[in-house]
Amino acid sequence: MRRRHTLGSLLLAPLLTACFAAQGGDSRGDASDGSRLRVALAFPPAENLSPYGDDATLLSRLGVTEGLTALDANGAAAPALAASWRRENDRTWLFTLRGATFQDGSAVTPAAVAAALTHAGEARPVPAALSGVTLTARAAGDAVRITTKNSDPVLPLRLSSPGLAVFAAKAYGKDGTVDPVGTASGPFELTKVTGSTSAALDRFDDYWGGRAQASGIDARFIAGGTARANAVRTGQVDIAEAIPVAQAAALDKATIKVTATTRTTSLHLNTASGPFGNPKLRAAAREAVDNSAVVKGVFEGYADPGTGLYGRAVTWAEGKRVRPTGRAGAAEPRGTSVTLATYDNRPELPEAAQVLQQQLQQAGFKVTLAVREYSRLETDVLAGKFDAFVGARNSLVDTGDPVAVLASDYTCDGGYNLSRLCDSEVDRAVAEADAVSDTGERQDAAMRAEAAVLGTDAVVPLAHQEIITGVAIDVRGVLLDPYERTLVGPGTRR
Repeated sequence: MRRRHTLGSLLLAPLLTACFAAQGGDSRGDASDGSRLRVALAFPPAENLSPYGDDATLLSRLGVTEGLTALDANGAAAPALAASWRRENDRTWLFTLRGATFQDGSAVTPAAVAAALTHAGEARPVPAALSGVTLTARAAGDAVRITTKNSDPVLPLRLSSPGLAVFAAKAYGKDGTVDPVGTASGPFELTKVTGSTSAALDRFDDYWGGRAQASGIDARFIAGGTARANAVRTGQVDIAEAIPVAQAAALDKATIKVTATTRTTSLHLNTASGPFGNPKLRAAAREAVDNSAVVKGVFEGYADPGTGLYGRAVTWAEGKRVRPTGRAGAAEPRGTSVTLATYDNRPELPEAAQVLQQQLQQAGFKVTLAVREYSRLETDVLAGKFDAFVGARNSLVDTGDPVAVLASDYTCDGGYNLSRLCDSEVDRAVAEADAVSDTGERQDAAMRAEAAVLGTDAVVPLAHQEIITGVAIDVRGVLLDPYERTLVGPGTRR
């Protein structure tokens, strides 16, 4: 993708240790009738492929959807459906569209884009990228004028979110649902979804970026990590995401692609109810955790001990990190019973939870584990039905902006607040960071807000991860993305 070069410091993006790369191939397609790709994904649809939740990344990873902007190799906003943009004033931006067509044959017009963004803003729960943001979108000639209630210096980054993908008018139901089948604008058209087991996609020949080199995709949702690795090893699939570290040694080294990411695995403590509503017991849990043991025993060298909320690919974070202050003193657990939940789509997480169970029990807690498939777990976690939760979160997947993840995950009104944290000092620090425009100063403010979050002991960072993708030796053009937004593109082929 081409990099936008006129916005300077307003793009506010991290420098990455690993480039967003097409493995062994060109990023643009040609007119050949290539083979279909067989892809194994770790997470089945949890919300009927709604673009407004976690399923948004399923759609973007399969090349189905796109928004006005994308992220380039350095995490800066780059053109997608918008060819260019400019800031008109403190609250208003003008995005000029390129010529593009939806998969149903209708044109990508300013009116269609404005309607799509309006639908996203009205969705409940609101997409994570719009947490704390109110915007109005209107057609303006060949462009879309977007006005935000408050100044939003990172709007071009925000609009790159998979949750703000643009669909044709017929995708939007009266009940607020969105049907992505045949209504998006990406290089591959979703044609069939079979429950939570598989999906079929065909090449979209009228894609503005050129015909994809693969004729289509046969996607399978395989929650078991061992099963995904075996599918690569036996040639049943061409690409498999999230290969467990324990399975890497069983694969041909030529089929293993390792990418540093902005993903962090953390222990979230339920601050709103149960034992960890007591900050002294949260402090006791934090002191009990030895994350180096988790990294060594579970991730086998494919991670670093967690030092904050941002993954290792956010290279600027470590040098700017602020030490948390004001933490509560630890209380004696004295046999306090807690339930620790996690999911098995990423096999390392149940293993990490077992290590934490032992560490917490040694500190005096009584710990019960609950392990489920992610789609059967998320609603209960957000509702506070568990005392603690081990999850892996790509901190920049929603917007590319370091402040946005703090707003969505750790503020009172955040839509993905796994710790159920509501702290006035945290909210104030996040709001102050969100008001800063300069790149370096915004990073500094994000680190102060991170320190405020960590000071509550609502979350304990465990590991900054690398991800392992299984790729057959005859496959080229896989998109190895630190943000984990993309996987298959126009140039992916075998």
